[in-house]
Amino acid sequence: MCIFVPYMREKTIDYVLRATWMAVAKMYNEEAGTKGSTMATGFALLSIDPEEGTPSTALGPKMGMEATSLSRTLKNMEDKGLIRREKNPLDGRSVLIYLTDFGKEMRDFSKRVVLTFDEAVQEAISEEDLRTFKEVAHTIMELISTKKIYNQPETVTK
Repeated sequence: MCIFVPYMREKTIDYVLRATWMAVAKMYNEEAGTKGSTMATGFALLSIDPEEGTPSTALGPKMGMEATSLSRTLKNMEDKGLIRREKNPLDGRSVLIYLTDFGKEMRDFSKRVVLTFDEAVQEAISEEDLRTFKEVAHTIMELISTKKIYNQPETVTK
């Protein structure tokens, strides 16, 4: 039982989302830290196809990361021997990211961490409540992606 629940009920929806995600991120970073890694690295490992590799240009959108943060993460991963970069044989302008054997091992670790969290949540929360949670999260994402919260003014072109 979380001691913050009664306090959080009085807060805004964005506060609950942010506080919850920050707690999850902290938990993931602590667990990743036991292997000298980070949540961002674990997320990247899970986003790279372990057999076919993944174009570096596809990783940013897939992970929701800015190019600068992604570049730094990939550089650290390469320095740690988790990934290797190769020119894309189909498009010489792009690079494919492949997991090394160590990268695949760490990907498995990251996957276990995520699945352990998922299983713990599923054990603690009813199927109906989880379904409702996912529906609410989907609706929030839909409101944001369709710009139904803030109407974006049309840009003036000259």
